[in-house]
Amino acid sequence: MTRPSAPARATPAARLARTSTRVLLQPTPLCNLDCRYCYLPSRGLARFMSDDVADAVAATVASWSEHHPVTVLWHGGEPLTTGVSRLRGLLDRFPPGREHPVRHAVQTNASLIDEVWCRLFEERRIEVSVSVDGPGPGGDRVDRSGREATERVLRGVELLKRHGIAFGAIAVVSDPSARKAAELHEWFAALGCRVLGVNLVERKGVHAKTLHDDAHDEHDAENIAEFWAALAARGRADRDMTLRDLEHAWRYVRAELAGAAGRWAGLPVDPLPMVTWDGQVVPLSPDLAGFSSPRHGRFSVGDVRELGLAGCLARAEQTPWVAEALAGVDACRAACELFAYCRGGQAANKYFETGRLDATETQFCRNGRKLLMEGLMRDAERVAGRAHG
Repeated sequence: MTRPSAPARATPAARLARTSTRVLLQPTPLCNLDCRYCYLPSRGLARFMSDDVADAVAATVASWSEHHPVTVLWHGGEPLTTGVSRLRGLLDRFPPGREHPVRHAVQTNASLIDEVWCRLFEERRIEVSVSVDGPGPGGDRVDRSGREATERVLRGVELLKRHGIAFGAIAVVSDPSARKAAELHEWFAALGCRVLGVNLVERKGVHAKTLHDDAHDEHDAENIAEFWAALAARGRADRDMTLRDLEHAWRYVRAELAGAAGRWAGLPVDPLPMVTWDGQVVPLSPDLAGFSSPRHGRFSVGDVRELGLAGCLARAEQTPWVAEALAGVDACRAACELFAYCRGGQAANKYFETGRLDATETQFCRNGRKLLMEGLMRDAERVAGRAHG
């Protein structure tokens, strides 16, 4: 990691877009599980989003839907701890969309899914993504009594399948290798997963310095690159399941080949705003929600009930911590040849690894972007070698 020098101009060249096609809402910070790698603060806090917070977000979402589709992603904590009735009430605050649709999605550990939840998902056409890490009890996905929770997660997945509800998944991987990639792909394909995202364990949040992260630091680049290469090979052989991270990388490669990737570098930063249960707006890097900095205070740009979501985004660039994060995007643009691909990385990873938001390369960047691209190229070279062999 390198620390960039102070930017020459008061306002960074990087800027936030004024709208987003996706808005994250935290109906509660509460989670019924206590996964050992989870970075979220306050996941034992039973607090719930009020109607007036939802109304303030819904007003901006309705306005944005005049120009483009919007997906509202209910994120946690564990959103289902909110309860069916309460979450249904929050959903009711949102319009169906004006010129374009407003859709809803939920990121859940699936352990609380029952028939009633499935009926709500069907009735509201809610997209479902499940957090589950793959085959066998890994010892990390546990409840608050320390009991393994994977079986409960899989019972929820079986209910989704019984109701014909398509689902995606996000898996956290702490031991990347070619063998692990093959196991993951086979297991999730058999499970019936539609889209698979992979997150390598990161130094982040309340687990910024843990045994897991130390172990992850010891994973050599070779194992990680081979993990991505093997996953890419599996994805080529089986197109029924989309691999989120590799599709993102391939879009970049195709854009480079078409001479279009350079334009990506100049686009505004997608804010991907997060609104917490108590109405605080985190306009970029939603993993910062609920955290504070000794220098900047709470990572928020205001209360959505006072300014509205659009108003909070409009003032974001004048907020010191956001300005520092955008300076970090500028520093990445100047330093990294893959900037058009990663667009400056994630401010949360920069902060939790370095204590600053204007840093450049991070562990996430190396393992989840640069080594992913290396793995993708290795797979492509092996295919080409076999074709010419």
